[in-house]
Amino acid sequence: MPKTTSPPPAAAGFKLRLQGLLDRLLRSDSADSVPLAAGQVPRHIAIIIDGNGRWAKERRLPRQAGHRAGATRLHDITAAAARQGVRYLTVYAFSTENWSRPSDEVGALMKLFVEFFHLYDERLREADVRLRFMGDRDALPADVQDTWAYAEAESRERQGLQLIIAFNYGGRQELVHAARRLAQEAASGRIDPGKITEEDIARNLYMPDVPDPDLVIRTSGEKRLSNFLIWEAAYAEFYATPVLWPDFDAAALLAAIQAYQQRDRRFGALAPDAATSAAPGAGGS
Repeated sequence: MPKTTSPPPAAAGFKLRLQGLLDRLLRSDSADSVPLAAGQVPRHIAIIIDGNGRWAKERRLPRQAGHRAGATRLHDITAAAARQGVRYLTVYAFSTENWSRPSDEVGALMKLFVEFFHLYDERLREADVRLRFMGDRDALPADVQDTWAYAEAESRERQGLQLIIAFNYGGRQELVHAARRLAQEAASGRIDPGKITEEDIARNLYMPDVPDPDLVIRTSGEKRLSNFLIWEAAYAEFYATPVLWPDFDAAALLAAIQAYQQRDRRFGALAPDAATSAAPGAGGS
């Protein structure tokens, strides 16, 4: 008989410890146990998912383990957002700048992209979640491109929350994409270059049918957009939290929504009381 081999004790112990951590993540994040937000919920939430590597380092795990925990969290937050009434959830999963990371980490992220779909496809189908992707698909490995195309086609008719994964995405790259399409329209005579409007740019972005985000969340304590939705997020409310992405659960999402509900969204205009006081004859200066 051929001799069977077992993983080294250290490797087996690592796998058990990682699986235990992932199981606890799932158990600790029962969206049903978190109350629904009172009042108006943002229609579109965008999240810059950050902190996977630090989460893994704190637990003496490799960075790939942090990314795997982050993928687990993405499924949970999708369910929590849908339960809160969010209609669009966009997550920044892999930026155009992430190619500069070590090749083994990039390769692991590509494999995780495909694995995430196959692991959660049935649950997403049951939840009526539509999957969409934004970014430069042509530069990705063939299996990632195939998964991207299949997931979008297979879920196109679903009516629930739209989960939009920004993968190989950059905000400046998206604007270059829009500019090239407008240049082609101008060259063919379909548009007058002197009459290009903001609406013309918007309809040539990756997701022209998706409303701009109301709320942009960044985990892990950083406070920058990092080239994410730089056109679409012009008037979004920004919420930074020190919570690392694998620990960002349904309760943390509710806290972000509640903070958003306290904001006064004026889109550049004055608040009603300020406008009244500034009106002619109202004593304002």
